Amino acid sequence: MPPITLPSPSEIALQHSEALQNTIQTRINTAGGWISFADFMEAALYTPGMGYYSAGATKFGYAGDFVTAPEISSLFGKTIARQAAQAFELVGYSDILEFGAGSGKLALDLLLELEQLNHLPRQYFILEVSADLQQRQRELLEKYAPHLVPSVQWLTSLPHEFDGLMLANEVLDAMPVHLVAWQDHHLYERGVTWNQQAFEWQERPLIAGELFEITQELPSFKDAMNHDSFRYLSEISLANRHFMRSLAQILRRGVILLIDYGFGQSEYYHPQRSQGTLMCHYRHHVHDNPFYLPGLQDITSHVDFSAITEVAMDSGLQLLGYTTQAHFLINCGITEILSQTPADIPHQYLPLANQLQRLVSPAEMGELFKVIAYGRGINQPLMGFIQGDKSRLL
Repeated sequence: MPPITLPSPSEIALQHSEALQNTIQTRINTAGGWISFADFMEAALYTPGMGYYSAGATKFGYAGDFVTAPEISSLFGKTIARQAAQAFELVGYSDILEFGAGSGKLALDLLLELEQLNHLPRQYFILEVSADLQQRQRELLEKYAPHLVPSVQWLTSLPHEFDGLMLANEVLDAMPVHLVAWQDHHLYERGVTWNQQAFEWQERPLIAGELFEITQELPSFKDAMNHDSFRYLSEISLANRHFMRSLAQILRRGVILLIDYGFGQSEYYHPQRSQGTLMCHYRHHVHDNPFYLPGLQDITSHVDFSAITEVAMDSGLQLLGYTTQAHFLINCGITEILSQTPADIPHQYLPLANQLQRLVSPAEMGELFKVIAYGRGINQPLMGFIQGDKSRLL
């Protein structure tokens, strides 16, 4: 169980969680008593009207469960706007498609800065499956940039084709993952059962199928697996791979820019990372129990950037760059944007300087978060990757 220091939910929130728990329990029973963890995670996060991202509670910002870069500072969106403007010039087309726009803060900051740069997109599409989040995004834009709302269009599925910039900030980490265990020279998939009182883990042999085939291609830890005591647990995201393949299918000409926390494959499946990267976020507390309060907490996994790069390149996309968030933001001019606020006005300058520190410091988001870009029909380097490229680690 998580530490007892986690905040207690309200009675209404607890009832909501219990209702979703019953729904997942029924799903397990219907499936014969066992579902993959990917199915559990998908249900906990995305069950219509009940899942974490589908219900009405505040998720983002200081009033929610975690804070993303756009909520930390408008410097983030303003800086990405510079990369967007360059992408428009290279592509010759200015549409943006943002995935999972959260509170809408990144869209707001991007649009306002692109307006200042005289590079407003023709259309700003937001693909958002949550009706509640769609409403929150619309309300934010109507409050702070009503004149730009007519250029924003919400989608619930991918368009058939797209030219321009695709953007996803902290989207891949919330896609369902399968859990695979290496033990006693065999492979197992860790799934979820119901024991009449609570959810429990249960492992089944993994012997065939797409998950098995991908696992066979991963670092095999052959030397370690020769020892009977060897055990290794990690995540594999089929959803990330399928998402990347879908983007490649619809992109005719443009840039795909993905920002998230994760590693290249050699670091992701490092022998010392034997318990994987699965994390849960509840009221700004981090713990490792995904069964706690389904529907009230976020469940995430770090991103295997090597895996999505392999899919992207097999699908005909170019790898345009891979670097840390710190390098990307600095390359795109975040310090110049900060300098537009005079340092001799401390009550304005100091908060922004502190925000910049959170975005680029290795002790905060600067090193763990990565930025990766793919493209089609792009023949010039992107400014965000001019220095600090780490493609060799993929």
